[in-house]
Amino acid sequence: MPATKISLTLLLMTALPLAAQSLPAKKMPVTHAPQNAATVHKNAIVIDTHADTTQRMLDDKYDLAQPLDGGHLNFDAAKKGNLGAEFFSIWVEPDLYKGHYARRTLELIDAVYQQAAKHPDKMMMAYSPEDILKAHRGHKLAALMGIEGGHSIEDSLGLLRDYYRLGVRYMTLTWSNSNGWADSSGDINDTAIQHTQDGLSDFGKDVVYEMNRLGMMIDISHVSDKTFYRTVITSRAPVFASHSSARALCDAPRNMTDDMLRAVARSGGPGSKGGVVMVNFYSAFLSEDYRKAWEAQAPARKAAEQAAIDKMKAEGKPVNYSAINELDKQWAAKIPRPPLSVLIDHIDHIAKGAGIDHVGLGSDFDGISSTPQGIDSVADLPKITAALMARGYSASDCDKILGGNFLRVFREVVATSKELQAQTRPRIAQRQPAH
Repeated sequence: MPATKISLTLLLMTALPLAAQSLPAKKMPVTHAPQNAATVHKNAIVIDTHADTTQRMLDDKYDLAQPLDGGHLNFDAAKKGNLGAEFFSIWVEPDLYKGHYARRTLELIDAVYQQAAKHPDKMMMAYSPEDILKAHRGHKLAALMGIEGGHSIEDSLGLLRDYYRLGVRYMTLTWSNSNGWADSSGDINDTAIQHTQDGLSDFGKDVVYEMNRLGMMIDISHVSDKTFYRTVITSRAPVFASHSSARALCDAPRNMTDDMLRAVARSGGPGSKGGVVMVNFYSAFLSEDYRKAWEAQAPARKAAEQAAIDKMKAEGKPVNYSAINELDKQWAAKIPRPPLSVLIDHIDHIAKGAGIDHVGLGSDFDGISSTPQGIDSVADLPKITAALMARGYSASDCDKILGGNFLRVFREVVATSKELQAQTRPRIAQRQPAH
């Protein structure tokens, strides 16, 4: 080979690496395979903020390791549905347990603890967002508690604090009964019931503040519209609805108007990222047709149920929630269940009206007599994710709806409590010398 060709060859060999360094690196196109719904659901932290299974655990000695037996929640179903955290409802029926609300409340709390103690490999008590994540990493069901109905505190801030110490992390200000300091949507039109002037009495405002200070989430499901707005104004932390749906789609008083949905999204004051509405799965709160059919059979249903209750009493049989719920289920079975799409409609409506960051799941499992077609237990929760993705919701959207939005609100409530605990504030209800 001639010397000139050798020199040229060497020159090219040494120059090529330098040229390569001076040129921008060619970026290879990155392709992401679209995630299927099953994968998205499996990877999410799924949180349900309301289940009445506690009543079964206490009254029927039901164990979560047992078969469902007509119920909605047990360990096997939770595993199939990838349920990461459940808020067990601490609900005291106001007529059956009148005079000993606190005792019933404590017994229900104990029933949840008993399950956790009996099944430490499957369930752990949780008190914070961090505990929910810890349970998730340990492949256990995080068990939390929420009181449903402010009558459980028996007009005592001391009892409210005791319940927080025992692990209660939210309280629904009312159930279907007004309690003297907050009004319920369930009896707001009953003139025999004395209601507050502004939605919350001075003591009611103290309850809201004390919940803010403790780090107990304020649940505005069940409250009257006036109480709702007064609470949103009063609370220094974002509020949430543990099990409510959209009134624009189903005109049940328990549901929330579009203005209320937006108010929840704006709650918490300056700097807050707002609250969240957890959609209820009850057919009569989802489908207007179902709701009207349920109301139409009310006179005959109530008469038949009262006759059955009178018979149970005459025979010396216990009249508890489970017995009443079974009667309700028999009547509910006479009305066709609405399709799953109506549940997705409510999630979609809230996501579009209040924002994708302000909607979640609050099933009301084991406390309702009818659910949409295909939703028979917590094992069916993946169907919701699949239906949402079929409507164009992304994996990130689904993560928020399935639990991320709630975790954000929970964290903000805790952060607000730390700020308030560093302050001192006199009780509103305490009479001043000027009075």
